[in-house]
Amino acid sequence: MGSNNKTALITGAAKRIGAKLTEALHQSGYDVAIHYRSAATEAQELADRLNQKRPNSAKTFSADLNNLEQLNQLAEDILRHFGQLNLLINNASTFYPTPIEETSLHQWDELINSNLRAPYFLCATLSKTLRESNGCIINMIDIHAQRGLPGYPIYSIAKAGLEMLTKSLAKELAPQVRVNGISPGAILWPEQEVSSTEKANILDKVLLGRLGVEEDLAQAAIYLSQAEYITGQILAVDGGKSLFSH
Repeated sequence: MGSNNKTALITGAAKRIGAKLTEALHQSGYDVAIHYRSAATEAQELADRLNQKRPNSAKTFSADLNNLEQLNQLAEDILRHFGQLNLLINNASTFYPTPIEETSLHQWDELINSNLRAPYFLCATLSKTLRESNGCIINMIDIHAQRGLPGYPIYSIAKAGLEMLTKSLAKELAPQVRVNGISPGAILWPEQEVSSTEKANILDKVLLGRLGVEEDLAQAAIYLSQAEYITGQILAVDGGKSLFSH
């Protein structure tokens, strides 16, 4: 099924930041491939809402991106349905603490695979069609890629790798494909409980003095999708938090 609209794939699109990115891209005119791993209900509800606004403009796709066979099948299914891809946003991520004395090999594999290996191989698998469309890749990184988050060494390592992936693929895929990254700061509180003291400590290091919102990231993604002379860059959306030394 083809369309005159550009098509975007957003991984981890069913909830939170992924859902807001998807809604913003859809509003700007993209048809959207909504990837999810387990949040089938939320993904379908999002697709239904978007299709009510513009029929046949959104479709859900399930895949465990840690499984390379499912990753390849995801790419194939999206191209079969939409006929093209113009924008890939690697948003799906796993996040939890890994105190170094208690780290397991499973935790290493899960965090490295979801935050680094999956984006790399999805970019590689979709590089041909993105070259054909003069497309764009946006990787959702983290300000802690440059300054590790205490207690989260493997996550920080994986995000640092994703930052280098962004810069390396900008070279590998030029000039047809632009590759950029967005590094969020304190945008949403984690799904696990955060104490009021922890929240205050975080906001004390945000120059703008407040938590960001998903719309801040959506605006950055729209900008990078349209900025035709920007590639290999990492845009911090963090209220100035990355200017602090720790």
